[in-house]
Amino acid sequence: ARGRGRAAPPPPPPAPARRGPAPPRGPPPPRSCPDPPPVGAAPPPPPLWGKLGDRHGRRTLLQIALAAFVASSALCGAAQDIPQLVVLRAVQGAAAGGLMTLAMAAVGDLVAPRERGRYQGYIAATFAVATIVGPLVGGVLVQHAGWRWVFFVNLPVGALALLGLELRLPAPPVERSERALDALGAALLAGSTAAFMLVCIWGGQRYAWGSAQVLGLAAAVAALTAALVVHERRVADPIVPFHLLRTRVVAATSVALFLGTASLFAVTVFVPVFLEAATGATPTEAGLLLAPAMLGITVSTTLSGRGIARTGRYKRFPLAGLTAMAVGLVLLAGLAAQRSQAATGLGLAVFGLGFGMVTQVLIVAVHNSVERRELGIATAVTGFFRALGGAVGAAVLGAVFAARADSGIVDGVRAVFLAAAPLALLALVAVALIPEKPLEQRR
Repeated sequence: ARGRGRAAPPPPPPAPARRGPAPPRGPPPPRSCPDPPPVGAAPPPPPLWGKLGDRHGRRTLLQIALAAFVASSALCGAAQDIPQLVVLRAVQGAAAGGLMTLAMAAVGDLVAPRERGRYQGYIAATFAVATIVGPLVGGVLVQHAGWRWVFFVNLPVGALALLGLELRLPAPPVERSERALDALGAALLAGSTAAFMLVCIWGGQRYAWGSAQVLGLAAAVAALTAALVVHERRVADPIVPFHLLRTRVVAATSVALFLGTASLFAVTVFVPVFLEAATGATPTEAGLLLAPAMLGITVSTTLSGRGIARTGRYKRFPLAGLTAMAVGLVLLAGLAAQRSQAATGLGLAVFGLGFGMVTQVLIVAVHNSVERRELGIATAVTGFFRALGGAVGAAVLGAVFAARADSGIVDGVRAVFLAAAPLALLALVAVALIPEKPLEQRR
């Protein structure tokens, strides 16, 4: 369950126990970014997983990604010091990014367009459950068996998943490409992404924003990005498909997921901090108190998936979902002064009901707009922007919190919620620009 949670997009779960060679001490104060290295920040980036899946088949790549995740979990559990653990976590995060990208694309291979929302809703519901159960199981393991078992528990679960992939997942025929893989483009993308993530992680925390280290990283991001753009315009089969980014569906979906995920971090990062500081909840209780949001996600993904399967229409769901997310954030801000767990749960439930109608449905829209041979790379591109949105959202909202934290945690968290609500509304504008193409009943 914990591994599945890490393979899912951005939100870092409010774990009651921290992973590392030291005893857990509960969540730290809010920072600019989640724990480094974030999913997809380390090579290979999601677009490379997507491209390889399109070329060689998603079942094969899913097996490779899962095997890498299990192996890196075992090595993390055997780590002897922090530098080893950080490097191995980078490998684990890269493998986890491949799992989510390839799993979403595999739905497009196997299921008719009208049914994709329902099946991707199952994936989202599994993630929602894992986000709650995984950290709690991790806390129990750390308390009774030691922190290493937070990683070792992935081994039997991963072995069963590998067996299930081999026995149950079909392998549709793949159109083999005779063009060389864009390895240089993948390296440039990985380098620019890693530098960008370090700017988010270190800026304002380890180093001042105007420090030579952060400015140097920002310059590296600009140089590597410029080199990537120049290279990708010349290569025959680019790792970054600019032709897809020029389509309205993929472009608008990428913007919406970037903004929607940024607003999500107001909940996943700052609500646990608020619950602990303002209501006296323990770290474990704070994790459990996020259950209303996860329940809302599960309900809305299930209902929206069934609605899409019945009608073939999907655009109404992310429009309603982003509206509910904004309302939920405003509710959380308005109810923060009450310092009430029940009131916070109400706002979380509204937010969760909204979020469950956004991510998976927008992926259905993307799948419906591209050729089957590009399902993997299209899914990966949107997932890449989702991960970037999480990093930027955490950095921006962390700065908002820091600016108001001197007035107290309640004021700081309220400011974060109020800053995140417009992000959801901007995502709503992006979704409104997506042209809706009715879904077919055949693959």
